[in-house]
Parts: sequence; C-alpha cells; structure tokens
Amino acid sequence: MHPCTVLVAEIVALCTALYTGAVAVPSQPQSAPCWVYVAGKQAISLFRLDPVAETLEPQGDAASISAGFLAISPDHRFVYATATAVTPDKKHIGQVLAFSIDQPTGRLTLLNRQPSGGDGPCFVTVDPQGKNALVANYTSATVAVLPLNPDGSLQPASCVIKQTGSSIDPARQTHAYAHSVNLDPSGRFAFVADLGADKLFLYRCDSNKGTLTPSDPAAMILPPGSGPRHFTFDPAGNFAYLINEMGASVVTYSFDVGSGQLKQLQIVPTLPPDYKGTNTSAEVQIHPSGKFLYASNRLGTDFLTIFSIDPPSGKLSLIGYQPTLGKTPRSFRIDPSGRFLIAANQDSNTIVLFTIDPDTGKLSPIGKPLDVASPTCVKFLPIAH
Repeated sequence: MHPCTVLVAEIVALCTALYTGAVAVPSQPQSAPCWVYVAGKQAISLFRLDPVAETLEPQGDAASISAGFLAISPDHRFVYATATAVTPDKKHIGQVLAFSIDQPTGRLTLLNRQPSGGDGPCFVTVDPQGKNALVANYTSATVAVLPLNPDGSLQPASCVIKQTGSSIDPARQTHAYAHSVNLDPSGRFAFVADLGADKLFLYRCDSNKGTLTPSDPAAMILPPGSGPRHFTFDPAGNFAYLINEMGASVVTYSFDVGSGQLKQLQIVPTLPPDYKGTNTSAEVQIHPSGKFLYASNRLGTDFLTIFSIDPPSGKLSLIGYQPTLGKTPRSFRIDPSGRFLIAANQDSNTIVLFTIDPDTGKLSPIGKPLDVASPTCVKFLPIAH
C-alpha cells in the first residue's frame, strides 16, 4: 500500500476514535512543576509545586527581603518586587527591587533597587515587551514607569503621574489612592484602579519611550464608595474585570482593542445576598480557560467567590463560595495549567493549595495550610527543563 494511503487511513481512524470517545482527550493542559514565590513581611518564600503528587513543598527563602507585591518578567528571567525602606530618621521610601532568577534552584539574586516614584508602593507589573516595570503607589496616588536594562536591572523612573480625586467615604476616600496598574495584552494601554477617587484611570502606554499619557476618556467612573482595587483581562483580551474593595463587587467591561476604550456591561456582588457583616474584597483572577472568575473576600468573610463567564457576552453568573481555610485572603493565584489555585491568608500566616474542577470551577483543598509570615502575593514560574 502506498505510504500516503496508510497515512490517510491512520488519520481517518484517529478522527473516528476521537469522535466515538475511544481515545481519551485531556480536559485541560497537563501542568509542569512550578516554582511558587510568596511575598511576605519577612522574606520572599519559595515553594515547589509538584503536579503529579499534587503537593506544595517548602524550599526555604528565595530572598531574605520583605516584599509586598511581585511581578515576573515575560522571559521568566527576572522578578520585581515592591518594598518600603525606612531611613534612620524614620522616613518611609517606596522602592522597586529587581532580582535575577536561578532557574535550577528558584533562588533570587538582588540586582538593584530604585525609588518607586511615590509612597506606599503596592503593585508592580512588567509590560509584555519586557521593557518597563510599572508600579502603583497607594499613599501618594502616583503611577510610575521604570525602564528595564537588558540585564534586568531597573533604571530610574522615566514617567511619574499623580492622580487626583476623592469620594464619599470620610475615612478612606478623602483623596486619591492608586491601588494597581495593569496593561492590556498588547501593552498599549494601562489601567490604574484608584480606591480613593472611585475611578479606573485609562492611559496610553509607549513602551519604547517609557511614558503614560491619559486616554480619551481619561477614566471610568464607579458608583460612590466602590473603592476599586484590582483589574484583569480575560485570556482573549475581549473583556476586563475590576474588583471593588469597598463595594464588594466585580465590574464587567467589554474592551475595544483598537481604541483601548472600555464599556461597562455588568456589576455583580461578591457576597451572599443575606450577608450583613464587614468585608473588603481584594483579588480577582480568571481561569486560563476563560471559563471562570474568582474573587477574594476578607476581614470577616475569608472566602473566594466563584463565577462562570458567559463566552459571548463576558457576563458573570454565580457558582458558589469557597472558604480559604485561613484569615484575610489578600492574594491568590492560579497556576498556568489551570489545575491548581493557591490562596494566601495574610492574617493567619498561611497559604493553602486547592485543585480546580475543570468542568465546574469549584475548588477542593489539598493537604494542610503551610506557614508564611503575612503572605501578600503569590506568583508561579514553570520550572525549565
């Protein structure tokens, strides 16, 4: 028989087997082992996620430096962290720290540090081109761009923008508070959630020049008292989601990739309708499949709210709630394969590993909580082979 005839026959047989279910098709990608970095008040802790054994193994400290929030460069060679230095005269100085990654061990080596362009740095990210780190400074309400050298080290800020505004809460919204800065998948647009101003500020980002310029419109306005905190895109980049810390809600937006404009579609609560206690929402993350969204609630609630995402509309529907088995889940993260989620419980000094059901999005805890001093951020890094 001619080789081409054999090949065609094999393809037909394989297609038939797939159609009839005779060949198993993985329901989700197989996860690779990962280094897991957890920022805390004493160190950046290191863990190894073993996807076969479904274990999270402590590896000591990746770096003995207190850090608040972390970002990993697109090429997986560098880690950037927010931190605050205290001078001898008790002044607090916001900083961004750059580290190189030793892939075989996961350990971090400090490259340098630069002023963060304001007070109270609370969020850092790296643009998709790997040319700049962007940082949000909560207390001073500034957002800054710090260009990156080829060796991963930080240059001084090339752009610092101060945001203004206030809202209705007399304790927390007397002025602007920049809580996060995120980029769209192209890296051409930046979005800064400002808790104090009740606005999501929109900027055009020039990665070559290291600059931000206001978009038109310059901001999306939130209901008074919302307190916007964190922001994320779905994997396709068609929809974006904003979590409101004070309002305990998630806002759904459609995104125009050409103009960078957002259109509000929906606001849904993160709390049960009969809940009457205190709460502040914190983190929002989307499953790599784009099927589910997770939002954390803390200071009285301590659970993740799970939503399904309707593909055509991007709108959310409630699935349920999952306790994080600790106090104050300030941060959580989903591994690249979508099989695992790690919740960081800041006030119980623990992190907890969960598996994710690929069909329902529901979570199941694995093992015991692991100790980390005041964990505030979790990041995954696939281990190179």
